[in-house]
Amino acid sequence: MPNNLIFESWGRFPRVSHLGEISPRCISKVGETIKSVNSSILPRGLGRSYGDSCLNEGGYLLSTKWLNKFYSFDTNTGLLKCESGVTLDEILRVFVPRGWFLPVTPGTKFVTVGGAIANDIHGKNHHKVGTFGNHVIRFELQRSDGTRILCSKDTNFDWFRATIGGLGLTGVILWAEFKLKPIPGPYIEMESVKFKSIDEFLQISKESERDYEYTVSWLDCLSNNSYGGGRGIFMRGNHSDRKENDESQVLHRNSAWKTFPFDAPSFFLSTPTIKIFNFFYYHKQLKKHKRSNIHYDPFFYPLDQIHHWNRMYGNRGFLQWQCAVPLTEKNEAIKIILKEINKSRLGSFLVTLKEFGNLTPCGMLSFPIPGITLALDFPNIGGRLFPLLDRLDEIVNEFKGRIYPAKDARMAGRTFNASFPELENLSKYIDPKFSSSFYRRVRGK
Repeated sequence: MPNNLIFESWGRFPRVSHLGEISPRCISKVGETIKSVNSSILPRGLGRSYGDSCLNEGGYLLSTKWLNKFYSFDTNTGLLKCESGVTLDEILRVFVPRGWFLPVTPGTKFVTVGGAIANDIHGKNHHKVGTFGNHVIRFELQRSDGTRILCSKDTNFDWFRATIGGLGLTGVILWAEFKLKPIPGPYIEMESVKFKSIDEFLQISKESERDYEYTVSWLDCLSNNSYGGGRGIFMRGNHSDRKENDESQVLHRNSAWKTFPFDAPSFFLSTPTIKIFNFFYYHKQLKKHKRSNIHYDPFFYPLDQIHHWNRMYGNRGFLQWQCAVPLTEKNEAIKIILKEINKSRLGSFLVTLKEFGNLTPCGMLSFPIPGITLALDFPNIGGRLFPLLDRLDEIVNEFKGRIYPAKDARMAGRTFNASFPELENLSKYIDPKFSSSFYRRVRGK
């Protein structure tokens, strides 16, 4: 059968051909659906990975869109059991009105539970509670040989660790149990603080660790200043007990402009445009400190309010690059990285900076390490971009950091190998029928 179905990642790079997409209608059909195809398979939720970890060129994708049932919820403990195709968006819509929230959430709510586990997602509260995998109690894994494995910290713990952060390569997660957290309401009491250097960012971060559950920063990576590493805005917040009479206030809020309507032309995200945007974004806050009480939706998911926002990077798409590097006495790693980016003049207006906590993640390939994580979106201009990203990878390797697989579309195998010391241990748990474009690229298989 010839390749005839094109899929792309959220970054829209790469776009690759697949033999097809298979969609089991219920959990009991997953095993026979896997057996029905004679090629490699990769589970896929909503495809929000930025690179090729959600692609399987020349093979099949197994969609979990029909594995979308809620099973049970314990109002005393917050324990939720649901199928792996349930989305974070659906969980929020059902449980925020009841006073419950996700234990960990990334910057988009359009992620499935299976995807959250497979990529061991992290969020603004990592310094407090770690990754999503730290809150998973158990799940069931479907293998291509027909076996189903119950995985938890007490049962089949090796499979539990291999699957959390395992990029969908160990089998199909059928259902999962994890704990939601109680909240007083849908609002976040937020404070934003302007800073002028990486050292000042870290000072604010340390001051915020104890009293704020959520922290993250926006960074102007193209600012020309003498403060060492770039200016930015540090955002921190806690759940608020603010109440509203209108019950609809607890639901998601959508931007009036709901869809990015076209593939933007290349000049839209040129360096001059980005510098202008960054200037006004930084200076829109006149005072150093600003306090506000906002709905959780724009606090956690500002880009979700614009459907197809990835079109703003044009038809060629974009590459997101996210690293984690350990802290050192002078914070050299992150400063050197930002210096290289500034020197290249290949900037980004979507730049986030956060300090990770020390809680050990469960997964063998879990991304976070104690230190700083930096994420940037680069328009795919080819040419100078790929050598820059290679150079940034080298710096990360020199400082014993790592690159996030869920955000990657081009790192070399040596970088991946250096990033994850448990990689060889994971190999024995990978299902022989499961593969991805990402894994074949970085492993040469």
